[in-house]
Amino acid sequence: MDKGKRGRMRELVRLFPKEEQDFWGRVLTKDLTELRLRAMKPAMESRGGREWYVDDAGRATDEKERAKCFTREELSKLILHLCKYSPYAYEEELREGYLTLEGGHRLGVAGQAVMAGGRLQTIKNVAFLNLRIAREIQGAADEVLPFLYEGGELMNTLIVSPPGCGKTTLLRDLIRQISNGSAYDRGRTVGVVDERSELGGGHLGVPRNDLGVRTDVLDGCPKAIGMRLMIRSMGPYALAVDEMGKPEDVLEMREAARCGIKLMATLHGASREDVTKRGLEDLFECILILGKGERAPVLVDCWKRKGAEALVQKEGNGEMARRCIDIARESWDGRAARSVEKTGTSRDGGDAGRFGTDRRRDPVWQGISS
Repeated sequence: MDKGKRGRMRELVRLFPKEEQDFWGRVLTKDLTELRLRAMKPAMESRGGREWYVDDAGRATDEKERAKCFTREELSKLILHLCKYSPYAYEEELREGYLTLEGGHRLGVAGQAVMAGGRLQTIKNVAFLNLRIAREIQGAADEVLPFLYEGGELMNTLIVSPPGCGKTTLLRDLIRQISNGSAYDRGRTVGVVDERSELGGGHLGVPRNDLGVRTDVLDGCPKAIGMRLMIRSMGPYALAVDEMGKPEDVLEMREAARCGIKLMATLHGASREDVTKRGLEDLFECILILGKGERAPVLVDCWKRKGAEALVQKEGNGEMARRCIDIARESWDGRAARSVEKTGTSRDGGDAGRFGTDRRRDPVWQGISS
């Protein structure tokens, strides 16, 4: 772990009660990605692609009998402390089922829902906590970046995955590289609407994560309102949001596209069909589908609406993506059984192809990923 990551984890530890920081300092270290605390159930954490129990000393163990069990009262006191003893100040976030901590880390909460007029007012008697550690991985977008440009122009890009598969991490690095500039384009102004402070990891409005030198961030603002403000006031070349989905978010993104602004967004889902049923396929030109690999996220599928090239993921050591366009092109032989069709000519003059089925069940996919 580099010095920057160690420093950020130490800052996270300091958010916990002072008398318990020795314990939390042993828990919140190294490659921790997720920590789950359930009332009167074994505390569990995810590290290095596998689950462990947490013992009374804060160390990882594979023995369930040694796992620490928190009481409901301990969990309630913990979340009250993390709210700085002002839960009403965090009422809006808690109503959504989470609490954003400094550094962009997210604490999910569950317990007894309090309803009024058919609307969730708050969550009380908290009995379940899920701490997800924000990760900044510079270079995560290296392999997919070439695929997002067509004729020298950035394409409207949607990253789709279930929770915990790296879509926010990938989007964060795309923002940084587009802002700083790359071999595919000069640096561009990017506007980020960071509703949950996860992309920038902001504190007092200042991002802690590196989002690039030409990036402007609106922190803690609802996406639909924030996108409208960004378009009017900051004039971005590209606009980025995390976890879109509400109808008003989609309307504002369509308005941004009509203004000629490039779009980058993430969406909860597991397939291209999850994009289609939300009516988003016409809005985004490139769709990346991420999934869980054995030890790290992998790129399961990638689609370009203009259909000039194909990109497939070669599994192995858990890298985010490998560019396998040449393999896809060489596999095309015109046989329908392979569910690969010729769609045009690639930039270097060769045949380009597009897979039309779930590649994990396709003979061509099986040959590539074996």
